[in-house]
Amino acid sequence: MAELSPKLIYSAIFIFAVALTVKDFYQTNEPETTVKEIPDTKFKQTFIGPTLKFLYWPNQFALISVGYRRVFEQYASILQEKYPDITVLGDTYPPPMLYLRLAQFLGVAKLVLIAVILANLNPFPSMGLPTPAIFQWLLSNRMYGCLMTFFTLNMLEGQLVSTGAFEIIFNDVPVWSKLQTGRIPSPPELFQILDNHMMLRSSSF
Repeated sequence: MAELSPKLIYSAIFIFAVALTVKDFYQTNEPETTVKEIPDTKFKQTFIGPTLKFLYWPNQFALISVGYRRVFEQYASILQEKYPDITVLGDTYPPPMLYLRLAQFLGVAKLVLIAVILANLNPFPSMGLPTPAIFQWLLSNRMYGCLMTFFTLNMLEGQLVSTGAFEIIFNDVPVWSKLQTGRIPSPPELFQILDNHMMLRSSSF
């Protein structure tokens, strides 16, 4: 079997990095209507009655955020059984715009750095600067350097856009914030909150 040439391997690494970066970019910038997760319910189109909305950030780099999405799905199922008249919605919680822009900048910088490494370019001598030891190591170990650059900057991107949010809004009124409390409410706590708000809502009519 013929061995793969280094040029082919480096090209494959660069294409892989570009593909994942573009995928992450479009996932981060999807419009709200395309990322909305609405459990199957006969009220989801007409929005009859009270509305309970969960906002969370399902960051693909943070396993704990995947858990938040599962928590939302579990809560939606429980709530629809206990409160059949409530419309349960799920949506993403956007990160601060500054962090989002920084993550996008890192995504571009990651591709540029990987391209420079693969092309074996050293811009420091042309600028009259000594070559940093870490950059010299990246040029001397291009395959490992590209992989290390990709995964390190990917991790930083994920940390920038990972909010850890799990916010709950009932009829446009915030009733729970993980960003403020540092935790997700237990089902009995959420039931009590909803009962209190529905009681207030009933007494106002």
